[in-house]
Amino acid sequence: MLDHDVGQPASVAGATTLITDLPYGPKAAEVARKAVAVALHGTEAELLDDARLITSELATNAFASGSPPLVLCVDRTTPTTGGLEVEITVTDGGCSHPAPSSSQVPGEEAESGRGLVIVEALADAWSLTTGTHGTRAWCRLTRNARPTTAST
Repeated sequence: MLDHDVGQPASVAGATTLITDLPYGPKAAEVARKAVAVALHGTEAELLDDARLITSELATNAFASGSPPLVLCVDRTTPTTGGLEVEITVTDGGCSHPAPSSSQVPGEEAESGRGLVIVEALADAWSLTTGTHGTRAWCRLTRNARPTTAST
């Protein structure tokens, strides 16, 4: 199990959750990106871009290394202190090999293997738990509230 969680979520003022099945096939990442765009409609472009890329990587890993069913869950919360927290989880039916002990950077010429490196670079916290009966990849993106300026 890999776990890079750096704190617990704050008290929540508002929350939205999207849960959807993903196709078990090469379209999993595309469907996941579209679902995240729906769940995060109206958020800042940088957050949406990061969330779509992370989700694409998690869905691709689930298809490539796991088994059906694939399920995406996106939780969008607004802490009482302001800002935005997004948690993205992709689960699958499990795999026969254990989770890597760390996110290793692939060789320069490698055509794959960068997914968890990308997740680690973009997410504020993340974890990967694998097993024969289910795999769960999870991450959190956090954006602080922007200070408002009073008009004079």
